Amino acid sequence: MSTLEETIEIGVDGERIAGTFVTPGTLIPGVLFVHGWGGSQEQYRSRAREVAELGCVCLTFDLRGHAQTRTQFETVSRAQNLEDVVTAYDTLVKRRHVDPGAIAVVGSSYGGYLAAILTSMRKVRWLALRAPALYIDSGWKSPKLQLHKDQDLRTYRQRLVLASENRALKAMQAFEGDVMLIESECDAIIPRAVLTSYREAAIHARSLTYRCLGGADHGLTGERAQKNYTKVLETWLKEMVQGSRRSPATASAETPAPAPNASQAQSESPAPRAEAADGADSAREPAAEPRA
Repeated sequence: MSTLEETIEIGVDGERIAGTFVTPGTLIPGVLFVHGWGGSQEQYRSRAREVAELGCVCLTFDLRGHAQTRTQFETVSRAQNLEDVVTAYDTLVKRRHVDPGAIAVVGSSYGGYLAAILTSMRKVRWLALRAPALYIDSGWKSPKLQLHKDQDLRTYRQRLVLASENRALKAMQAFEGDVMLIESECDAIIPRAVLTSYREAAIHARSLTYRCLGGADHGLTGERAQKNYTKVLETWLKEMVQGSRRSPATASAETPAPAPNASQAQSESPAPRAEAADGADSAREPAAEPRA
């Protein structure tokens, strides 16, 4: 492995002595995790630890209106939360040894929606969205909770939404990196039509992987659903990261394939996958996330 050397001076007893930092010369990928509405970074912290073992720098964080800023829950807007995501991204890419050209963003539900929009504002190489939400563009600066009163989201999410009609889908249409979409078979919050809208928009993606977590609900209730999601995510990220470390001549693009039926097992894939270690998140995503 190549190394980088940086000469420094160390102050001691009023004098200066010379020193040299020797660090790995290879930059490593960064992974940003964006939790869903009503959740927190705790939902992704254990997954981040496992992904870090793949040789990545991971960052989890709390959106405003959650965790320590819960007092803003009823007033925080999409505009403010998107600013949170952008700022967290900038913090990650400035981290020492992080390769700014190898950033993955993982988002669930509301976090997936924000992650999709982020790709239109910052450079993202890999995008993994689990049950990404959709919202009507109007009321961008209104409190997020107000959207459920002002917008008929249930009806909106039941139909195929065109990329030209929605900011997140427009960003997805322009995205040229690798995408993974994950559906929960028994999701009562985000219907399949929403996943189809995201999938249909991803016309310029370098590769598109689709997974359906059999028997899982929106909040991934139960250890089995948590383990399945963790395994699917790790397997995909492992393949993406390992592929990025191969030379361009040996790395091959994945061909998009039709989405599997909801009844198909989560292990089915449009292309062969490398296996990753199984693991469960110690803090499950809340089953009671009724207003994604």
